[in-house]
Amino acid sequence: MGLFDGLMGNATQKDTTNITREVQEILIPTEQVELAFKLVRDLIIFTDRRMIIVDKQGMTGKKSEYKSIPYRSISRFSIETSGHFDLDAELKIWISSAELPAESLQFRKDKNIIAVQQALAAAVLS
Repeated sequence: MGLFDGLMGNATQKDTTNITREVQEILIPTEQVELAFKLVRDLIIFTDRRMIIVDKQGMTGKKSEYKSIPYRSISRFSIETSGHFDLDAELKIWISSAELPAESLQFRKDKNIIAVQQALAAAVLS
């Protein structure tokens, strides 16, 4: 079910050891990956200092954009769960005093959006 979930846009939790190896070049020396989720080809990574969103681009996915959001910069966030007719769930993140969300991530089901929200809450509110 993991491959099918990934193709359908459902976030799946990933092993932090493998993710650490994959993003080692962008981490600072003392930074630790604490939690990671894969969303289709993209990654949502929670470290002890920031949230990193890896946006794989192109047909092969070799080109990647790394969005780094320090937890102290996140002013608010929201999740919208799916309903009977609207099957998409959404996570929105606002930076500082911005009026519009800086990041909006789509999920096909509520399954792991709650886990992503809990990780974000733990990082931002601690």
